[in-house]
Amino acid sequence: MRHLGKVLLGLMLVLAVACSRTPPQGGGGGGRYVAGTVPQLGDSQPHEWRNGHPYNHAVHGIDISRWQGEIDWARVRHAGISFAFIKATEGGDHNDPNFQRYWREAAAARIPRGAYHYYYFCRTGREQAEWFIRNVPREVGSLPPVLDLEWTHSKTCPRRPSSAEIKREASNFLDIVGRHYGQRPIIYTTVDFYRDNNLGDMRAEFWLRSVADHPRMTYPGQRWAFWQYTGTGTVPGIKGDVDLNAFAGSSADWKRWLSTRLTR
Repeated sequence: MRHLGKVLLGLMLVLAVACSRTPPQGGGGGGRYVAGTVPQLGDSQPHEWRNGHPYNHAVHGIDISRWQGEIDWARVRHAGISFAFIKATEGGDHNDPNFQRYWREAAAARIPRGAYHYYYFCRTGREQAEWFIRNVPREVGSLPPVLDLEWTHSKTCPRRPSSAEIKREASNFLDIVGRHYGQRPIIYTTVDFYRDNNLGDMRAEFWLRSVADHPRMTYPGQRWAFWQYTGTGTVPGIKGDVDLNAFAGSSADWKRWLSTRLTR
């Protein structure tokens, strides 16, 4: 009986340890995580994903700007990060001071990377396209450029143009930049901006921000290539929070996408 008691105690301890295990950080305990390759990623403010867990996607990446500071790109790559979008320019006269360094370092770490432009409503699409082209190299193997369209809280430009003006000027940017790099830019946008301006009829691939639910719930019927699922992500090699993103398809889909969408 004494031996049996020790066996039962051991089983109880094993069960206690098993029950104490938590889902991957960022899972929120929602029970919606299915399977697949989960990078060593986390979230400093995790929540429950009710309609589709981002970790069910096989391919993950980051988007960054000067605020990420020093980055250990080798650790980032080994953590499972498959791509990086780097802020390059804003408006018609501002560039990110860390862009050129990040651009070189990401390439050295063999992480596919692309540049994004933050749109400013007091400059024309042409002016902003020309500024982007002046600051971003046209390099073989780069990801397509990105146009970041969202409402801003700029003290120097408080105006909110009409939807027609926004789409006209943004289309000018897409056309000019697309011709220069040989790849039509991706549009990044947020839920409110997308709805306010009916962006679904624009000719572009979409990168959608949706940090509270799956994009199929927040952007019904909209096809997308990338999903920004948190602004409070954590990645080995980066200090502090960072934006995390998922690619829409499988690892095989990602390879096929790269084969058609990289700059040549």
